[in-house]
Amino acid sequence: MTLIEKPSQLPIAVGEALRAAFPDLRVGSPPGFLATDETGVAITVERNGPGVRSLEGRKAHVLSISLKVMAAQGAQPFDACDLASRLMDLVLDNRWQLPPAQCDVPVNIVALPSSLVGAETNYDSWTVSFSQTLYLGPPLLNDPIGKPLFARTWEVSNIDDPDQYRPLQE
Repeated sequence: MTLIEKPSQLPIAVGEALRAAFPDLRVGSPPGFLATDETGVAITVERNGPGVRSLEGRKAHVLSISLKVMAAQGAQPFDACDLASRLMDLVLDNRWQLPPAQCDVPVNIVALPSSLVGAETNYDSWTVSFSQTLYLGPPLLNDPIGKPLFARTWEVSNIDDPDQYRPLQE
């Protein structure tokens, strides 16, 4: 498993997982993912915001991801809805082969039919949306030998003295 160094690794990992789970499905990202006669999924990062640091002290990035399902022209009614449901099942509890210490499971998973400009609902196109938190950067609670240490301010004379810290209990 590779360490996560930047937020763009999440949509790339999602794309790889989609290609592995649905080999006949066209998977891509805007721009350049134009409607064709094939059923496909476009992966989009809608937002990237701060979150609560990990227990190891890594910075949190909460990414909102959208998977837009577009059914091929001439597809059966609600084929896009069925595919969106299968995508929701795949998204549930999936860390996309990323390290669990750096990637939470997806939350706020929802699938909705897409709306056209005239507020008309388009059932040939659905969007599965979810949020997922990535923890980036080095862990901050490790000393140079890699053991988490702590100190209570009322038990030490100098909080900046590393010799007064002690290991966390398991």
